[in-house]
Amino acid sequence: MKIYAPLTLASALFLTACASSQQDDGRTAHTYQCDSGEVITATYPSSKSAVIQHKGAKHTLQIAVSASGSRYVGNELEWWTKGSGPGAEAALLHHMSDGTSGKIIENCAES
Repeated sequence: MKIYAPLTLASALFLTACASSQQDDGRTAHTYQCDSGEVITATYPSSKSAVIQHKGAKHTLQIAVSASGSRYVGNELEWWTKGSGPGAEAALLHHMSDGTSGKIIENCAES
């Protein structure tokens, strides 16, 4: 019986790690671990918007033109992601009034 205990525990941990986080409205929340230690959560209510939560503040951003990956802008912020799933790259930047990307606030990876 003890032979199966480690396998059962490992299976339970694997399933827990693979579970997605659901928001109250049913959308899947993506979690990004940033180099600074901060965590950013993002939901995508439509193909044209993203809602990110950073340092306790929620920001709704709209899709923007991107040469690579997905880019969302609003509230003087820019959220850029490339890829999906664990390890996918993401960055939160200042968004300049002339439409260009400003200084990087956070470099992150999806966890």
